[in-house]
Amino acid sequence: NMIIKILIGLLSGFVSGLFAAGGGMIVVPALIHLLKIEDAKARATSVFVILPMVVASGIFYYNSNYIDWGIAIKCAIGGIFGGYLGSKLLKKLPTKVLQIAFTCFLIYVSTKMIFNC
Repeated sequence: NMIIKILIGLLSGFVSGLFAAGGGMIVVPALIHLLKIEDAKARATSVFVILPMVVASGIFYYNSNYIDWGIAIKCAIGGIFGGYLGSKLLKKLPTKVLQIAFTCFLIYVSTKMIFNC
């Protein structure tokens, strides 16, 4: 069980560092399907788990001068408010609605990336 948890972290950290995405896309399904954690708890745990990955990747990106600070600060401000609102909504929505919404989001993003449109 400990090894599975570490492997989930390793894979999500790798995907997060490589693609600047993937923390939630890897961690949430892994926690739900491999570790059998309830959906809302998996999402909340994922947000906490993502923080160290973001810090580690962020240090590398900062040292390599890859960060556009004008965009980053504005997005971070929006992200604070969006994260707060999303976490409030998480408590109110049924699990099935969250599952469908998350799946639709992943399909939409995947399609956009595959067809570059």
